[in-house]
Amino acid sequence: MKSIKISLNSIDKVKNFVNIVTAYNGEFDLASDRYVVDAKSIMGIFSLDLSKPLMLNVHDDSLAEKVSKDLEDYIAE
Repeated sequence: MKSIKISLNSIDKVKNFVNIVTAYNGEFDLASDRYVVDAKSIMGIFSLDLSKPLMLNVHDDSLAEKVSKDLEDYIAE
């Protein structure tokens, strides 16, 4: 499993993020503090605190590099 810190601070970013991860046949979770939701669930994402960076957990290591490239605009430093 690989974790990537991302920022989803607008509605458009959330919609585009969900479209990107939904295109993959892997398991993705988003974590904010102690809450974890399915990264493909737009309603789940909106239940998180989007004012802070989130941790994207990619459960398939073979997809991690591809997903990282597609999500370059969302990666938080």
